[in-house]
Amino acid sequence: MSAKDKATDKTKNGAKPNATKAWSGRFSEPVDDLVKRFTASVGFDQRLAEFDIQGSVAHARMLHAVGILTAADLEAIEKGLAAISDEIRAGTFPWSIDLEDVHLNIERRLTDMVGDAGKRLHTGRSRNDQVATDVRLYLRAAIDHVQTLIKGLQRALLDLAEQHTDTVMPGFTHLQVAQPVSFAHHLLAYFEMLSRDAQRFADCRKRVNRLPLGAAALAGTSFPIDRQMVAKELGFDGVCENSLDAVSDRDFAIEFVAAGALLMTHLSRFSEELILWMSPRFGFIDIADRYCTGSSIMPQKKNPDVAELVRGKTGRVNGHLVALLTLMKGQPLAYNKDNQEDKEPLLDTVDTLMMSLAVFAGMVGGITVNVERMRAAAREGYATATDLADYLVKKGLPFREAHEAVAQAVRFAETRGCDLAELSLDDLRQFSKLITADAFDALTLEGSMNSRSHIGGTAPARVKAAIAKARKMLL
Repeated sequence: MSAKDKATDKTKNGAKPNATKAWSGRFSEPVDDLVKRFTASVGFDQRLAEFDIQGSVAHARMLHAVGILTAADLEAIEKGLAAISDEIRAGTFPWSIDLEDVHLNIERRLTDMVGDAGKRLHTGRSRNDQVATDVRLYLRAAIDHVQTLIKGLQRALLDLAEQHTDTVMPGFTHLQVAQPVSFAHHLLAYFEMLSRDAQRFADCRKRVNRLPLGAAALAGTSFPIDRQMVAKELGFDGVCENSLDAVSDRDFAIEFVAAGALLMTHLSRFSEELILWMSPRFGFIDIADRYCTGSSIMPQKKNPDVAELVRGKTGRVNGHLVALLTLMKGQPLAYNKDNQEDKEPLLDTVDTLMMSLAVFAGMVGGITVNVERMRAAAREGYATATDLADYLVKKGLPFREAHEAVAQAVRFAETRGCDLAELSLDDLRQFSKLITADAFDALTLEGSMNSRSHIGGTAPARVKAAIAKARKMLL
C-alpha cells in the first residue's frame, strides 16, 4: 500500500492524518516530510522559549482575571510552564520538528503535563499575535544587553584616551596627513558615534515595547480580554492599537537591524584604522597577542583577525537589513508565512552585535601605543601648514592670500626635503613679510593642538574636559 493509500485508510478509520498538528482537522493527508523540514522554525525559534513562556503566563493570568480560566486551570498552567522552563534550561526538553515551532512544542508539552488546562491556554490568542509578542520581548531584552555592551566599549575607549590626551598623531583627510590631533581626541570621535548608536537603540526600544497580544489572528477576539493587564504584567508601555498591524508589523525588527548596521559600520571604520595603524608602515599601535593570530606558513606574522572579522561581519548585518526590507516589501495585510523568515536575520544580528561589541571592548583594552611613531608621522606631510596660514590671517592677510603664500612655502620646503618648521626665518619671509620669529610657535605640533581650544577642539585641555563629561554620561 502506498503512503497516500495508508493515509487515506487511516482517515477512513477516523484517525487524523496530522494528529500532531494544532490545525489537523481540516486536512485529509499528512504533511510531506520535506514540507515539514521546509516550514519548521523550531530549529531557530526555540531561542524564544523563555519569552514564549513569559507571554503565556501573563495571558493565562488575564484569562483567569476575566473569568475564562478557573483558579485550578491557572495553577496547573503556571506549574506546568515553570516545569517546562526548567526542562529547557536543563536541556532535557523534547523538541520536535513535527510540532513546527516553539509555540506548539511548548503547548503540546504543557497539555501532556496538565491535560485540558493546557488546551485552554490558547483561548483568545493566535500564534500570529503570540509570535509577535515573543519577538518583541526577546528584542527588548536584547536591546538592553546591547546598550550595556556599548557602554562597556565606551569605557574602554575612555580608559585608553585618558592615557593619551597629550599624544600627538596626524589627523587625516583622504588618508593624507592633514593636521595634528590628540590621539585621545581621535578615540573620542568613536565615543560620539557609539553614543548616537545607543540613542538609536533606546529610541527603537520605545517602538518595540508595545504589546501585540490580543490581536489574535488578525481581527481581535470575541472573548472579553484585558490587553492592558497583559501589557502591564509584561512591562510593555502600551498595546498595539490596530489588530491587523499588530500581527503583521515587523518595522521594529527592521529598525533594530538598521541601528545594528550603523553600529557595525562604526566598528568597521575603527577596525580599518586599527588594521592600518598596526601595520609596520604605520606602526602606531600594537594589539595584544590574545586578540591576534598567526600564519600557518609565515612565522613572523601577527594578524589583527578580530578587527578584520568585525569589518567582515558588518557586511553580514548589512545583508540582514536588506533581507528584512525585501521580506516585507510585497506583503499584503495581515500575517503571512513569509514572516517566519524574519527570525534568522534578526537573531543573527543580535548575536553578531553582542559578540562584536564584547570582543572589541577587550581588544581596545589591549592596545599599546607607539607615541614616538605617531609623533614622527605627525611631522610628515606638513601638518602645521594650516597653522601658518591662520597665523598670517591673524596678522591681517586675507585667508586666500595666506593660503597661497603657505602653499608656495610648502612647495619650497619639499624641494629642500624638510618640514616648514625646519626652514629659516629668511626662507619663510620670502613668501610673506608678515612672518616673524613668533611664527615658529605656530609651527610646533603642540602649538597647533593647543590653539584649537574650543568645544569639540583637539587641544589637550579640551579633550580632558570632554573625557570627564563622557564619564558622567555613562553613570
